[in-house]
Parts: sequence; C-alpha cells; structure tokens
Amino acid sequence: MAQGGIKVLVGTTKGAFVVSGGTDRDGWEVTGPHCNGWPINHVIGDPETGTLWAGGGGAWHGAGVWRSADGGTSWQVTRLTKGTMDDWAAKDADFARMIGWTDTALPFADDFSQIWSLGQSGDTLYAGTKPASLLQSTDGGVSWSLVEGLTNHPSAGSWNPGAAGLVLHTIVADPYNPAKMWIGISAAGVFATEDGGQTWERRNRLSNAEACAHHDHPAAPRDGETGHCVHNMMRAPGSEDVLYQQNHHGVWRSSDGGRSWDEITAGLPSTFGFPIRVHPRDPDTIWTLPLNGDSAGRFPPDAAAAVWRSRDGGQSWQALREGLPQKSCYFTVLRQAMAGDGRDPAGIYFGTNSGSVFASLDEGDTWQEIVRHLPTILSVEVVDAPPQAGGAG
Repeated sequence: MAQGGIKVLVGTTKGAFVVSGGTDRDGWEVTGPHCNGWPINHVIGDPETGTLWAGGGGAWHGAGVWRSADGGTSWQVTRLTKGTMDDWAAKDADFARMIGWTDTALPFADDFSQIWSLGQSGDTLYAGTKPASLLQSTDGGVSWSLVEGLTNHPSAGSWNPGAAGLVLHTIVADPYNPAKMWIGISAAGVFATEDGGQTWERRNRLSNAEACAHHDHPAAPRDGETGHCVHNMMRAPGSEDVLYQQNHHGVWRSSDGGRSWDEITAGLPSTFGFPIRVHPRDPDTIWTLPLNGDSAGRFPPDAAAAVWRSRDGGQSWQALREGLPQKSCYFTVLRQAMAGDGRDPAGIYFGTNSGSVFASLDEGDTWQEIVRHLPTILSVEVVDAPPQAGGAG
C-alpha cells in the first residue's frame, strides 16, 4: 500500500488556503484564498471522504461554516448569524445587488459573531463560537443546532473573556467513544462530557494544590485550580485519557481525562505560549512553541525561534532550532496554528502571524519553510490521505 498525498489546511485573516504535498511530503503547492476571503479561524478535513470544513466570519460577514466536498476546489457556506453587511444591504438595494444579498432568516440571528473551532466526534461535526457556545451538525455541516447542555452549565454566568473575547477554541474527541469529548474556553477552562453533550463537568483542578506556588498573574493557577485561560489542548494516543494543555500561564498534563492536572512547565524558557501538539503514536512525546510573555511582545524568547520537544511527558524539554530563524524573529504562533501528520517519522507543521508555514519531517529535528507570504495565519491542520491500493509499502 503506497502512502497518498498530504494537505496542510491553513486558516487566515483573508480566507482559507490548501497546501498540497506529494507522497514524500514535498513539491508543495498552494491554492486559495478560498471561502470568499472571509476571516477563517479553523479548517479541518476528513481524510476518508476528502470533505473539508472552514469556520470563521466576523463583525462584517457574521458567522458561518464553509464546506468543500472536493478537497478544496469548490466551497459552499452555511451562514449562521448576520453581520454588518446584512444591515447595510437591508437598507440599500444597490448594495444588496452588488454583493448578491438576499433577505434570508439566519438560524442564530446575532447570537454570536464567529466560528472559532471545528471538530468531529463520531458522525457529528461540532463548532465552537465567539461568544462561547457549542454547535453540532449531524448532516455534515449543512444545518446546526445548539448544544444546550453546555450553554446551560451552572457556571456559565461566571465565565470571563480572555484578550480575544470569550471563545470556545478547542474541541477534543475521544476516538474510542463518540459520546466523550473535551472543550477549552478562554477564559473558563476545560469542560468534559461523557454523554454526547447533555451534561458537562468543569475540569480544572490541580493535582497537588497545596504545593502550587502563588503567582500574581491573573491567569495563573489559584484556589486549587489551573488558570482558566487554557490556550490549546490535545488528547494523547492510546486508551488512557491523557491530556495536555498549553495554558496562558504554563503547560499542563492530566493522566485522568482532565479531572486533575500536573504542571510540566519546568525546563521551558517561558510560561506563555499558544499551541500544544502530541505525537500520533507516543503519548509521552509533545511539542510546544513558547513565546516571551503575554505583555512582552509575544514573540520567541531572544527573538530566536525554537520548537520545544519533550520525549518523557514533560519531565524534560529540548529546544529544536535547526532551519528556524535565529535572529530578529518576532513572529507569533497562535493557539490553533500547530499540527501534525501520522507518518513515521511524524511530521510537525506550524504557521506564523507573518504568513509562513514551517514543516519538520523528522519530528522536529530539522525545519523548512514550505510556504511564505500568506496573510496572518490563524490555524493549521493536516489531512493525510489514506494509503493507495496497489502500491509498494
């Protein structure tokens, strides 16, 4: 069985882009911008069907989910909320004709302004919004409904926004049980369901609260819980519910599905960063990309880029720099902008707010810039095509 091609899906402030590579993860070609140039916060894909989904929007467009059934060649949008353009078009027939607007009732009116995250669990597609709520679709993204169990959580009235607003930015599925899922909200923390979203448990407890030092930073752990401003979270492979999160104030590991968390920041140059990535087969191998601090510029420490890798579940860390800029590097890598493939060795990819995509085909040992000059990159995901029948392998 020969390995198929690979697609790197990139969400940006000016649309979605698809970066396609061959069987050897080379010969990269870029198409886009897709989705009519909407701001796209997250793009995901189904490797079995080739279907892609892109979520985004904003004050002008309102919120929506785009879908492509042909691997990114053509796209259709399901608009979910209205934006400023709807208000303008409703009052100006000439403007309405110019943009092809029709007066259509949208399912969520003006309840939220953006789709921030997408995820699949079993046959259900999920979307996280700003302000934070969770939507679900059972028809591949054509129609959507609200997951009321999360909206009605007893703690909802106390959720506080992060710097980017109150956003549901991370959706993590359990591959063994489609009724089981975790989500991350800034700045309300981690929530988990084990009944398909009917009920949710808030899971931010420290494993050893008594030993946790006090920090003055408002996003730091306190009162027996991690900081609620989780930035990104990922489940490790295997049947155990091992989770990792990059928090606003540190990196954390849970061995019990988020019911308790251990800090694993020691050895990193900063407590601040956005993405976290876990190896597709080894639950103890993780990558993150620390930045110098939330109020110090949010660029790599000493303006020298490095991805940091741990091979022992965060007990120790190694800086990986070969092929990355080591002088005058001031880019930021955002929470959804690091991804990986399932190859051996595993490929790791990240995108910058300066429009570059870097790739490592050897688990971080060396890096190459495979795309440059894109708009500000908000997310990176990878769709690795299934092996092709009849080939060598």
